[in-house]
Amino acid sequence: MSIDKQASVGHDSQLKKKEKPMDIDTVLLETEEKMTKSIEYLQREYRGVRTGRANTALLEYVKVEYYGSNVDLREIAGISVPEPTQLLIKPFDPGSKAEIIKAIERSGLGLNPQSEGSQIRIMLPPPSSERRKQLAMQVRKMAEDCRVTIRNERRDANKSLEALENDPKSKISEDQVTSAKEYIDEVTKKTTTKIDDLTNKKVSEVEEI
Repeated sequence: MSIDKQASVGHDSQLKKKEKPMDIDTVLLETEEKMTKSIEYLQREYRGVRTGRANTALLEYVKVEYYGSNVDLREIAGISVPEPTQLLIKPFDPGSKAEIIKAIERSGLGLNPQSEGSQIRIMLPPPSSERRKQLAMQVRKMAEDCRVTIRNERRDANKSLEALENDPKSKISEDQVTSAKEYIDEVTKKTTTKIDDLTNKKVSEVEEI
């Protein structure tokens, strides 16, 4: 065997040794982490949905083309709320102002940014009744997408548990797998309840006059 092949085999062996074997605790931990991240993603999505009140979160994740890369607006500008119905943007680099305005205009938020010297001001008139209905539907669609993700994560976890049960090397009993599945169901239920609570709150904010 050549030196290169020996080195390759040795490297592969080291990688295998470093890999953490899959067990019930690992499945449960990874599933909880995935569901938590799904909730965090939904919260970020909701922050970007316009309501009748000015909120810096509305613009924080708007993507702006900056020196060939798409970056979050919050990374290249300060965003503040000088008045309840206004947002003020102060670019860290004055040369990025034009791209920031373009990004906001094409963001789909229905905003009209106005250039004022080195800064950008946005007035936030209350959304119309029809627009509020559209936003509420958008929020509910985001929630349903998140629920689908959670169901998929539950399904994947159960498949992993079943694979462990059927693996003679794992020495995991049927009772252990049943208990783990019950725990996954409990986490799924709590996560779904969290989605419902966040959604009801956001819909109320959107529909508030």
